Amino acid sequence: MIIVAKKSIKDLKDTEIKGKKILVRVDFNVPLDAKQNITSDKRIQAALPTIEYLIKKGGRIILVSHLGRPKGEKKPELSLAPVAKRLGELLKKEVKMLPDCVGDQVKAEVDKMKDGDVVLLENVRFHKEETKNDPEFAKKLATLAELFVSDAFGTVHRAHASTVGVAAYLPAVSGFLIQKELDIMGKALSDPARPFVAIIGGAKISSKIGVLKNLLDKVDTLIIAGGMAYTFFKARGIEVGKSLVEDDQIPEAKEILKKAIDVGVPILLPIDHVVADKFAEDANVQVVPRTTIDAGWLGVDIGPDTVAKFKNAIMKAKTIIWNGPMGVFEMDKFAKGTIEIAKIVAAATEKGAISIIGGGDSAAAIKKAGLTNKMTHISTGGGASLEFMEGKELPGIACLQDK
Repeated sequence: MIIVAKKSIKDLKDTEIKGKKILVRVDFNVPLDAKQNITSDKRIQAALPTIEYLIKKGGRIILVSHLGRPKGEKKPELSLAPVAKRLGELLKKEVKMLPDCVGDQVKAEVDKMKDGDVVLLENVRFHKEETKNDPEFAKKLATLAELFVSDAFGTVHRAHASTVGVAAYLPAVSGFLIQKELDIMGKALSDPARPFVAIIGGAKISSKIGVLKNLLDKVDTLIIAGGMAYTFFKARGIEVGKSLVEDDQIPEAKEILKKAIDVGVPILLPIDHVVADKFAEDANVQVVPRTTIDAGWLGVDIGPDTVAKFKNAIMKAKTIIWNGPMGVFEMDKFAKGTIEIAKIVAAATEKGAISIIGGGDSAAAIKKAGLTNKMTHISTGGGASLEFMEGKELPGIACLQDK
């Protein structure tokens, strides 16, 4: 059982499994190279606890996932066939790849399944009805099974046929991956070990307004960096040169700064910057040991004094949530600040802090720093984790059965 916002959700251990045909929504949206080789099987590995439990309990497992953005077209290069092969290797058993996700042939194959068998349906987004959450398409998927297990955290913020629609026709419970995500992040937001520090970075404030407002009611210190910090500087009347600023978000930034004062939560912004004369690897670069940035220059990373300032807060923390890089980490020249913060969060974790990385760019930065195994938890869903931190109801969670 999972408790989310006072809602108790049924999970696998609340459910009879043996002999049942079980539709499991997984996230097998894995990266592929030009030859359709899987370059990282992390998402497949993340689904194994649920799949292995269902096999052990004698379920008949029907896996459904998307891959890429085929936009309703059957594109061979986005087939899930390589995933079926890799999953079979990991499970050490056959995973039968089906030619579609609905239709008579698929139904016939599913009806032949025995306890413990595993099949993988073809890319559900080959059908445009999936992203439209078409009720008839959801019903076709649901007729394959007797139980729905939601275990793709990266998709629960999307109301699609395979994430929400099928729950109208089948009993719906959570898998172990979603249970883990909600338990860890839910506890951090509702009952954190303190001090609780949130590090929010990334390019734009507009995508994280709700997160910042929600976190101000929960954290002891809020660190803001990355491109979004320059909108806050502009809101304070500080010159930022050519740095990224969302002028239409300046009123929101002012409101957040005022709220922080009202609730007594310090907001830490950069006190020095790495700046460049253009947005390119071959740019001229310098460190500006102050908050202002001269005309003709743009901020691309936090400076060393900022790293030291942030370190002081992070190393005192008992709970750390991090979402968004400190600068343009995709370019090696501007990745140092993000890498340094990753090392500091890892060191705080080693000292006993709980560190939660909010997926997406943050997870990529942690991987780039070689510190993936040093964090308490790295979310499998960037967008979903953001909306969860914002306090929004996630459609793919709301549709699950109450305990």
